Amino acid sequence: MQNIVIIGAVAAGLKAASKARRCDPEARITVIEKGDLISYGACGMPYYIAGDVQNIEDLMKTPVGILRNPNYFKNIKDITVLTQTLATAIDRQAKTVNIKNLTSGTEEIIPYDKLVIATGASAIKPQLPGVDLANIYQLWHPSDAKAIREGLEEKRFKNAVIIGSGLVGMEMADALSKWDISVTVLIRKNQVFRKFLDPEMAGIVSKYVQNSKISLLMSENVVRFTGNTAVEAIETDKRILPADLVILAIGARPNIELAKAAGLVIGPTGAIAVDEEMRTSDPAIYAGGDCVENVNLISGQKVFAPMGSTANKHGRIIGENLCGGHVKFNGILNTVVVKIHNLTVGKTGLTEQDAKQLGYEYITAMVAGHDKPHYMPGAKPITVKLIAHATSGKILGLQAVGEGEVAKRVDIAATALTLGGTIDDLFNIDLSYSPPYNSPIDNVAVAANAVMNKLAGKLKGISSLQAKEKLPSEQTVFLDVRTPDECKQIRLAGCKNIQYIPLGQLRSRLSELNKKDEIVAFCKISLRGYEAEGILEGAGFENVKVMEGGILSWPFACEKE
Repeated sequence: MQNIVIIGAVAAGLKAASKARRCDPEARITVIEKGDLISYGACGMPYYIAGDVQNIEDLMKTPVGILRNPNYFKNIKDITVLTQTLATAIDRQAKTVNIKNLTSGTEEIIPYDKLVIATGASAIKPQLPGVDLANIYQLWHPSDAKAIREGLEEKRFKNAVIIGSGLVGMEMADALSKWDISVTVLIRKNQVFRKFLDPEMAGIVSKYVQNSKISLLMSENVVRFTGNTAVEAIETDKRILPADLVILAIGARPNIELAKAAGLVIGPTGAIAVDEEMRTSDPAIYAGGDCVENVNLISGQKVFAPMGSTANKHGRIIGENLCGGHVKFNGILNTVVVKIHNLTVGKTGLTEQDAKQLGYEYITAMVAGHDKPHYMPGAKPITVKLIAHATSGKILGLQAVGEGEVAKRVDIAATALTLGGTIDDLFNIDLSYSPPYNSPIDNVAVAANAVMNKLAGKLKGISSLQAKEKLPSEQTVFLDVRTPDECKQIRLAGCKNIQYIPLGQLRSRLSELNKKDEIVAFCKISLRGYEAEGILEGAGFENVKVMEGGILSWPFACEKE
């Protein structure tokens, strides 16, 4: 009978235990967990705080409502789960784990044939004055979520400040904004979602968020937290902010102390090094979840990218390999998706910044449009940015932002990326089409076409960031080819040299433009801007560009009527 011991009872640990049980009905499986709760959906905590999930226990139940507690795992799966039990040491020679019951203080040594380390990660806590005051949370455990929700329901919070603008930070900003309190996000750099969005895409998000009930304060550093027993204010290098609720969301570190003390190899990312089969440097010990490093499928580099979906995949693979399997985990694309109010933000693969840092010869295209035909009820805008290899046409990454169906487009790109697809493949994929769901040519295929047009020299696009640099110049003509009614509603702000010529009148009004000028054409989504480029170049204009994404994706201030 095989003796399997697993340290950690959340995603990777219990997934490994459950899969191992299905593969080996006779194995003795013991799971060690230092906390009192197990198998909870931590990613659901912001939605519990928002009120979308009514009970915190719902994050720990099966789809049919059965609580996943130690009794559940014992009765259904014959897996022993020891909660409030700390694994204190691993003896690799003796193949034993020292454990300590945190309630009684008793210690014990348990043997293993195969060991799994699934110790997860911990939220980073800044070493700042006042950081231990009450009502400063890291949202790393259901107890945090429960305390925050209770405080909101009891109306004890008026001013919430979130430090960090990654996934957890912005999800919490969205959750807290659904309550009648002030919500501010403090950002050390000058961009939200800095790790997975390029600046022009992040700018769209910031513009949307700033128009909601959430305040963004960028390029600002926290100096200290102040208050008596509970936090009352935050002092930054620029101001003092009232704050009776603070969420620390500045990142995570892998929990590697146990593995490091046991002499296991720690990788260049600072997380536990594992091979393709999730085996550590000790062939009898596996590791998975947020405590291990992964391989980026595009760059081949080792990365630390904690994600619940990845942890569950790790667990399933480990469970099978514990029982003689040789299943491989190839790597990740750092695919993410997040919702803020009615806006969805998603990304897969490399950003343009990543591609530049890695030395790729790349090309990008940014396109805007509706997620289904404009005539259909519920059609919403989305902006897609595609990054591809300039010579091979291989897809390197995709970002998408909008109120429409974004996740579907990210998943299409993630699938193509995983299979080594090119921009031609992205266009040729036979996607489902019906007006309630999609346009005849999907948004990702439109982005692929835009890249093809750029490579063929038919589209000379510039980003919104490049266009912004040209706004103050009188040497550049911004050609707005929208209708007069559209132009009345919203216009570019701060433009020194702009001409309004509707596309339908452009051929008859070419004399109003100078062929020697640099012309940047655009419209709502710049489809008409692209048409204008073709008309002008056909008439002998040699310096015509298109502002990609149009005014819909313009991440800066606009003039409104």
